[in-house]
Amino acid sequence: METVLKQLKAIPVEKKGGTLTKFYAYKITFILDKLQLSETSKQAVQEALVAEFCDHELIKTSQLHQFILEQLTTISPAAAQKYQTHFLADQDRFERATNVQLNIEKLFSRNETVVHENANKDSNIFNTQRDLEAGVASRAMGLKMLPDLVAKAHLRGDIHWHDLDYSPVTPETNCCLIDFDEMLSNGFKIGNAWVASPKSIQTATAQMSQIIANVASLQYGGCSANRIDQLLAPYAQLNYQKHLADAKKWIVEDKQVEFAKEKTKKDIYDAMQALEYEINTLYSSQGQTPFTTINFGLGTSWIERQIQKSILEIRIKGLGKEHRTAIFPKLTFTIKRGLNLNPDDPNYDIKELALECSTKRMYPDLLMYDKIKELTGSFKTPMGCRSFLQGWKDETGKEVNSGRMNLGVVTVNLPRIALEAQGDMELFWEIFEEKMNICHQALEYRIERTKQAKPENAPLLYMYGAFGKRLKKTDSVDELFKNERATVSLGYIGLYEVCTAFFGDRWENNQTAHAFAEKITKALHDKCQMWAKASGYHYSLYSTPAESLTDTFCRDDLEKFGAIPDITQKEYYTNSFHYDVRKHPNPFEKLSFEEVFPKYASGGFIHYCEYPNLRQNPKALEAVWDWAYDHVGYLGTNTSIDQCFKCGFKGEFNATARGFVCPSCGNHDPQFCDVVKRTCGYLGNPQQRPMIHGRHVEIASRKKNLTPEMIKNAAEYEKTKQSDSQRMVKRGLQS
Repeated sequence: METVLKQLKAIPVEKKGGTLTKFYAYKITFILDKLQLSETSKQAVQEALVAEFCDHELIKTSQLHQFILEQLTTISPAAAQKYQTHFLADQDRFERATNVQLNIEKLFSRNETVVHENANKDSNIFNTQRDLEAGVASRAMGLKMLPDLVAKAHLRGDIHWHDLDYSPVTPETNCCLIDFDEMLSNGFKIGNAWVASPKSIQTATAQMSQIIANVASLQYGGCSANRIDQLLAPYAQLNYQKHLADAKKWIVEDKQVEFAKEKTKKDIYDAMQALEYEINTLYSSQGQTPFTTINFGLGTSWIERQIQKSILEIRIKGLGKEHRTAIFPKLTFTIKRGLNLNPDDPNYDIKELALECSTKRMYPDLLMYDKIKELTGSFKTPMGCRSFLQGWKDETGKEVNSGRMNLGVVTVNLPRIALEAQGDMELFWEIFEEKMNICHQALEYRIERTKQAKPENAPLLYMYGAFGKRLKKTDSVDELFKNERATVSLGYIGLYEVCTAFFGDRWENNQTAHAFAEKITKALHDKCQMWAKASGYHYSLYSTPAESLTDTFCRDDLEKFGAIPDITQKEYYTNSFHYDVRKHPNPFEKLSFEEVFPKYASGGFIHYCEYPNLRQNPKALEAVWDWAYDHVGYLGTNTSIDQCFKCGFKGEFNATARGFVCPSCGNHDPQFCDVVKRTCGYLGNPQQRPMIHGRHVEIASRKKNLTPEMIKNAAEYEKTKQSDSQRMVKRGLQS
């Protein structure tokens, strides 16, 4: 059917906003199919279009619309009415989306797409409500600021402009690795106060919490502290020197060092505990707990080791009198061969503590040192959830990680492309190219808008060291973005649904299907490389967390295409490149399936496996960790750690329509239970801060990747420590 319309392919089309695009025949075909015309009628409309426009040098969308309406009126008045109704509804949708008053009313009516979009926001709190009110107004204004083609694509669900409640109305950046080392060493200014370099680890962590609160209020994404054990060690050393000096006055000589060490260890523990509590009790100006990640694990001195131990011991203990699981800071623990991977490594005892912590609190997530370097070009923690910087050196050749940032994300709806292609692989790639052009335009605008900020708009970021350089008021913020110092990200979700559309829902073991999924990811990566080379800004491919987007895109496509089994019917789309959560491959199968994708999507990725309660079986988890070391760079643990404070149950709550319920006594009151689930790359408490519907369904659908039978056989791992995957299979860890 499209063969006739392809005669118009070479004629450019001018959109309402003035943007020029190619003529896409599939859009006409899709409209005519939805109108349920006879094949003869559809053919007649298409032939009339070709006859009318084949000699044009330019076609305006208004001309196309009017001509199709006229043809339909002649052929089928009912179809013409349906076509016009859809057109007017599309126009009205944009008008409503850009109407501030209507959006405020949606908030006041507690529309779940507004109040539950971010699981880190408690919409019952006054300052969060104020942020939500500002956010709905910013969305409306932001849509008017965006290029018309981008705004319409966002509203229709072709793409998603992330954080529209903050950008582009304000030219804020997204997430960053704060340069704490520069700030703590040289001092900084917050508000009216100049803060000098700290003289103790307690002061250093207090300053860090203030920096985190302010950075979180000056951008809209997460912030991270890289190598915090090595970062804070010099300040703990000041504590030690003070205690040693005191000991020389009051303690006998052979006890002086021991006394100073014990006092310093207590200082370290207290400082790290204070940091954890401060982060969890802070609210940024956005009405949420600052999304904070801290990384540790590479330090080897006794002070650095003590900082690592304290972080893990404090997290294991839990928050408050009920010992609840802390949601923030997100912990990332570095595993490195020769340091802490194997029993004869000097820091293996800390890895054992990390295992215990993961079985009880899910965190820490793991960064595999060698694999992260291989994938991203240098070792560093992600910015917030999963956004990674690429390896980068400054003009002197020095490697720089801390002080760099991401400028924002635009995500493409891959499942929609597959559904529109209707099994036609050639058409899939044609539509893919169209959506990539829109994404590129959106990301170009994102860069240009962010460059319009002035250093004085966010002094802590640009003038006082958080972003690594101290600019003057008159400097351009582009000094910190250009030459690929910053990243801007093309996101994607739903590889599972794409391949399901072409190969069926059991495609994971189909090599042709897997190769197609890899080809898509590589094509996305290649676009980023091409855009970066042409612009001087680093475009990275980002496996989108899709906290609310897993619901939004699917809901949009359910409306457009109807309930399609294993795609839209399940009410959520699968996060990035992940294995279908409804299936239960063992951890090695799951990670083997996923490991190819991060080499293309090194701008953002994470893997995780689902486990039952592992408190009594840390060696089963260690078997997966060790095998994963040479396969994946970033690994999370999802295990059952829910707690009921009424009956004492510890394990996994049941997912129901009213939330998560204790399987022992039926309790679901957030005051008397602690329910912790991995939202996407980070944890959330859905009883205290409910998630959007699609995310709740996705979490409830997750199947375990490690069965009780596999755990039972894992006891042999205690006796014969091995890392070879085939030998693990023989021991029964892989069934």
